Amino acid sequence: MRQARAEDARIEARRVIQNLLGEERPTSSLLIDDARPVIGPDRTARCVALALGASLTRRSAELASIAALLVGTRELGEQWWTQARGGKLPPPQEVLDTAAAIEPWTDLTVLEMLAAWIADDAADALWGAAVAQVDLNSWQAEDRFDLPEGAKPGQRLVVHFDAGGRLDAVVTRRPDEDLGSNLDFQSLRYSRPAETQWSWGVAAGLGPHPLPGDEPDPYAREVPEEAVKILYDWAFRHGATSDLLGERWRTVGEVVGAIERADWMWRSAEWFGWWRGASALVDDSGYLPHRLRELADG
Repeated sequence: MRQARAEDARIEARRVIQNLLGEERPTSSLLIDDARPVIGPDRTARCVALALGASLTRRSAELASIAALLVGTRELGEQWWTQARGGKLPPPQEVLDTAAAIEPWTDLTVLEMLAAWIADDAADALWGAAVAQVDLNSWQAEDRFDLPEGAKPGQRLVVHFDAGGRLDAVVTRRPDEDLGSNLDFQSLRYSRPAETQWSWGVAAGLGPHPLPGDEPDPYAREVPEEAVKILYDWAFRHGATSDLLGERWRTVGEVVGAIERADWMWRSAEWFGWWRGASALVDDSGYLPHRLRELADG
């Protein structure tokens, strides 16, 4: 059942990315070719350089961020990159050039930060500036924020809950005559750059995603047989078939392909330990022996 849901997510992601980029099965080369004429060759090259600096298990997320920047630039215009900002925000171009972290996105990579920024700006352009931010980890609908001055019963206010994510709060009069608000969860929506980021990552998967500048090819690196045996045998014992895992893993690229096909996120919680070990193998991490011991102890 969980694996069926994983395939449903991929089908939906391919539908969305087909509508937004005209590509049902996106690849890194198609994305870069599409980005150059929209965001510019120099910016595209800089984005690719940043993606090259990420670990292989993070590369798909970095490319998904580039896809968001492509769609966002197409919507807001190339001037988005150089537009002067008030307060502490520099122009996005400066952030791209310097790779400086800025609030409120300091926990993200540079490309993820820019993708969140353009997703929010696109949402503001579509629905107006949000009056408040709410955390949807709580599904309490009533009175989640202070109403702005002048709010009236029946008025719909735009609320921010995620990068590019918005929903409406309806102003209502309470029995005690005070004004309050109820979140309308049916109005939940995302801007197109945010939709692009999610759908590209899901539709394209973990990879392999070769990039210009991959010298030597990181996906061609051979992987140690002992670690491969531990991870392969564990996955097979826990329900992954040889069709999903492949016959054998000799290179990083073959491991990446197996991780993608295994749909580990849609399996039981113990698969998280397998992912940690497999990702350490792919990224040639010094934590690999520790991750393998964790998997054996689990």
